[in-house]
Amino acid sequence: MKLDKGTQGLGLVLRRVAMSATAAAIGVTAVFGSGLTTAARADSAMLTGIILGVGANETQRVVSWYSSTDTAQVVQVAPTSKIVNGQFPASAVTFPATVTANSVNGGYNAHVTIDSLKQNTAYSYRAGAEGAWSPTYSFTTQDFKGNNLDFLFFGDPQIGSSGNVAKDQAGWQDTLDVALAADPKAELLVSGGDQVETANTETQWTAFLAPDKLRQYPWAATIGNHDVGGKAYEQHFWTPNTDRSAPYYNGSATTRSGGDYWFMYKNVLFIDINSNAYANGADAAHINYITNVVKEHGADAKHTVLIYHHAIYSPASHANDSDNQQRRQDFPTAFSKLGVDLVLQGHDHSYSRSYVIKNGQKANKDEQPGAAEVVKGPGGVIYVTANSASGSKYYDLTAPNTTKDPNYGPDPLNPKSHWANSVENQEHVRTYVKVQVRGNKLVVENIRSGTCAAPNAAVELGQESWCGPNNGAGAAQPVGSTVDKVVIHTQNNKANEHTPAAAESDWLQ
Repeated sequence: MKLDKGTQGLGLVLRRVAMSATAAAIGVTAVFGSGLTTAARADSAMLTGIILGVGANETQRVVSWYSSTDTAQVVQVAPTSKIVNGQFPASAVTFPATVTANSVNGGYNAHVTIDSLKQNTAYSYRAGAEGAWSPTYSFTTQDFKGNNLDFLFFGDPQIGSSGNVAKDQAGWQDTLDVALAADPKAELLVSGGDQVETANTETQWTAFLAPDKLRQYPWAATIGNHDVGGKAYEQHFWTPNTDRSAPYYNGSATTRSGGDYWFMYKNVLFIDINSNAYANGADAAHINYITNVVKEHGADAKHTVLIYHHAIYSPASHANDSDNQQRRQDFPTAFSKLGVDLVLQGHDHSYSRSYVIKNGQKANKDEQPGAAEVVKGPGGVIYVTANSASGSKYYDLTAPNTTKDPNYGPDPLNPKSHWANSVENQEHVRTYVKVQVRGNKLVVENIRSGTCAAPNAAVELGQESWCGPNNGAGAAQPVGSTVDKVVIHTQNNKANEHTPAAAESDWLQ
């Protein structure tokens, strides 16, 4: 694998920079380790689009942003307890940024990997340089060694798809607020793709990135079909352990974004692939990438979660697209053999949860629709598709396809149509998915983050003629109510718990 070395693993040298008022005034350079310097001031740089991303493991975070200039810039980090009257201490650690030309707006984009974080610690950070800092933001790490992990999965904000960016932004902001108020100790925010409607439209990106929650909780980005065709996705999100080889992209070299990447968080191995690339052997390349990652790191994981955009078992308008027919042939058996536990997907703007599927077949013919508990067993995989997190666009559930096209694959419940799911739901209200890792169990819950009332752009703008349960025949359920919840027993007793120790550093204590 051709891995991007920029954010792999631990070992970044921690660098202290104590900039005196005199030094800043005369503009001398500050030294960050052997031979690496950066200007003490960057007064002309305007920083926008700051976002906190995942690192290679729980001891890292990645900060990405846009800059108006290519002046030397850094991210400065300190325990929040050491920030006094808004001032960072002399012991704050400074990480130099990688700044490169931005092909979208003529400016520059930058990223930094914050390394060697300690568990159960609140941190504050800012980007820029002396005299030209961004606002200060904060995040909190949690226990690195436990078996418990909460993360939140969001489908297709797709800001701009309703035709009203402001309304889409309001729905997106509200979903983040609702989800994190309900679960403030969630450790990751995971994307289902399609952050925006149009890949290089920066007004849509600005609206997507507006919520401050995206600077407080790490965003695990996923590329959707509306994020391709331009470089903005790749320039806004720097991802760890990323392979940017040609098979993991689609489109021309000047416009394509994406790649495949992975990270380990506690005892969960997350693998994210660019499902936009699927033809001409790309699916085989994805499987090879996943195989290598599992071979190298699967023994450290109790669970393996796979993320990509195009939902292969969803029941809405994209269910039987030709590209999804191909993925349904290419992926399921491979995922079963590789020990994938949970697949998280977007694209179809509706919620669904599959039966346990093994090698492309329903694993247990007796599994009932909507079962509250399932035992997945070896080779069993659950596929979940998230509904719209912003309310910008919804897709209605489709009737079963009655053709006999064999590309749909054998389905023991309805062999003449596309796959039935254990749960399928569309109410034209915003939802998100909460995943709880609890030892050998995964608890997956789809939760309403809105009602038929604003903010709900597609409904507000009259793009949907009904709203609520049972095609609008029932009253909208309250915010925070559950659409679906399942406990998945993984029966995984072979993998070792992943408990990496953070690198020793007195500044982090």
